[in-house]
Amino acid sequence: MVDATVNHGVAAVFPYLADPTKWHDFAPAVEFRRQMDAGPACVGTRWMGTDRIGPFRIHFVDRLDLLDENRRVVWVSSAPWNSRVEYACTGSGSCTRVHAEYEGELGDSLRWQVGWLPVWGWHWILARDFLRLDRLLTAGARAAERWELQHGRVE
Repeated sequence: MVDATVNHGVAAVFPYLADPTKWHDFAPAVEFRRQMDAGPACVGTRWMGTDRIGPFRIHFVDRLDLLDENRRVVWVSSAPWNSRVEYACTGSGSCTRVHAEYEGELGDSLRWQVGWLPVWGWHWILARDFLRLDRLLTAGARAAERWELQHGRVE
């Protein structure tokens, strides 16, 4: 479990947690995501995924299991991750509190590669992803402010 505060509103934070194609923007382990099913993303939609953990590339399928817009999103990953990840977002002023639950048991092929990492190590790594998301959103907001100062607000 990781609890994090991102210094941006839920409307800015949630789209990054609900769209696997944006994960590489703030989570360095994410190497590749592509939607497998046609049409707009909805519960049941699957994505091909590749993560890089050190020198290892891990291939799997993510499935969108629950989507409660701007509140909760749940992802289920196939072997070797064998995991369920839930992100619950709560607005707190101009910030978003994210409660992230990670459950599952690594498959054999992944257990020998990264199973030695203690739980606190995983938590630290995942918490850093939220810091990077905060920095990404801050940089985008600052760029938008600079643009508006130079060119005026676009409605």
